Amino acid sequence: MADTDWGNQTSITEFILLGFGDIPELEIFLFLLFLLIYIVTVSGNVLIIVLAITERNLHTPMYFFLGNLSCLETCYTSTILPRVLASLLTGDKTISISGCLTQCYFIGFFAGAEYYLLAVMSYDRFLAICKPLHYAVLMNDRFCLQLAAGSWINGFLAMTIVIVLMLQLIFCGPNEIDHFYCESTEILNLYCSDTNQIDLVITFLAAIFTLPPFVLTVASYVCIIITILRIPSTTGRQKAFSTCSSHLTVVTIFYGAIMILYMLPKTNSLRALNKVFSVFYTVLTPMANPFIYSLRNTDVKDTIGKMVSKCLDFTRNQRSCGFFLSV
Repeated sequence: MADTDWGNQTSITEFILLGFGDIPELEIFLFLLFLLIYIVTVSGNVLIIVLAITERNLHTPMYFFLGNLSCLETCYTSTILPRVLASLLTGDKTISISGCLTQCYFIGFFAGAEYYLLAVMSYDRFLAICKPLHYAVLMNDRFCLQLAAGSWINGFLAMTIVIVLMLQLIFCGPNEIDHFYCESTEILNLYCSDTNQIDLVITFLAAIFTLPPFVLTVASYVCIIITILRIPSTTGRQKAFSTCSSHLTVVTIFYGAIMILYMLPKTNSLRALNKVFSVFYTVLTPMANPFIYSLRNTDVKDTIGKMVSKCLDFTRNQRSCGFFLSV
């Protein structure tokens, strides 16, 4: 029996990502849709990063963390969508075992880092609204760097432990993953080894690495709301709320999508719905973040307006120079 297991394990060299099923009539539409989403997502997040780096008036802790979030979202989307686009374009749904585990690792790494980064941004807004007199001292450059680095390191540690454990198990078939990316629970279903131990470890790690940032985020916003409600003037309350409304919207969408995704029963009849919410969580949310911050944030809108004006002025000057030179 052991020989059979090892024989099956060595015969499996790749997985098949079933994606969105056998719907060839929709493949072109899905390819164009995901390509547009990918371009918009990368462009929007890169724009936020450029603004956070180049614009002096955005050199604040809030925009430093926002730049980190945009970098993370760009990497996260780039881990998933290029593979989906290649599959839709070529029809090749296969992925090597090492490639699948690598994708699974980076998806978990970026998702884990995002939990902590959103919590850090919530804490930043808590200090800005609830302790404004001490904000500049508490949120100094060194502390901001430590918080950002800690967010990335926590995501790295959590997923590294999971992947090391997954590499110890044996595949024995089947090799089909009913998803559009290498999702960890779907991969675990393909092991012939007993996965009870790793399931327990993953549950334990999920509690350690996701509950603390979630609690910190909720606690920060409870304190923020209480502080805002105590402000006597309506104008003051609106101004205070406007400083955290963008981040609160992002947090609500992020955790709302996760809760719906993981509360859905894992039944065959709901697999299609599970994929829909997975698209929302992994693809649409990273695209929405730049729009939420740019449309709901006065500083970002003003900075984008100034950049557009500079570009238009530069274009006019170039045309004027070209006209005079031609004359």
